Amino acid sequence: MKQRDLLLYVLDSAYDKESWYAPFKDAVAGLTAEQAIWKPSGKAAKSIWENVNHLMYYKERMAATLEGRDWNHHLDGDETFALTDQKESDEEWEKVVERAENAQQQLRQAVSTLSESDIESLERKLLDIFMHEAYHTGQIIQLRKMQGSWPSQR
Repeated sequence: MKQRDLLLYVLDSAYDKESWYAPFKDAVAGLTAEQAIWKPSGKAAKSIWENVNHLMYYKERMAATLEGRDWNHHLDGDETFALTDQKESDEEWEKVVERAENAQQQLRQAVSTLSESDIESLERKLLDIFMHEAYHTGQIIQLRKMQGSWPSQR
C-alpha cells in the first residue's frame, strides 16, 4: 500500500469508516445541542461540542497548510475548545457538525494531492492528527455513554 493510500485509509477510518472502533461521524450523529454541550457534574471534562471544536481547528489548520493558504487564526491548545460558541441551538450545533464534515473533506482532498516528497515530510504530523481524532472520539463516546445518549446496540 502506498503511503498516500495508507494515510487516506487512516483518515477515513478515524472519521467515518467503522473499523474495530466507532468513527467520529458516528460519535456525533443524532446529537442535540443540549447533549453536545452537556458535561458530567463535578467532573473536569470538556463537552462534546468543545471536543468537536478542538478537532475541527487542527484539521482546518492542516488543510490550510497543505493547500498553501495563509492561516491567521492561531490558537493555543486550550483556546481551540472554544473555537465556536456553544449554544442551546440545534441549528448552531448542526452548523458545527457540517463545518467538521467540511474540514474532513478539505483535509482529505489536500492529502490526496500531496506529492510523495511532501507525504514523507508530513506523514508524522498527519498521523498525529488522525490518532488525535480517534482519541477524542473515544472521549465523545464516553460522554454519550455517561449521559445515556449512546445507542445501546453498540
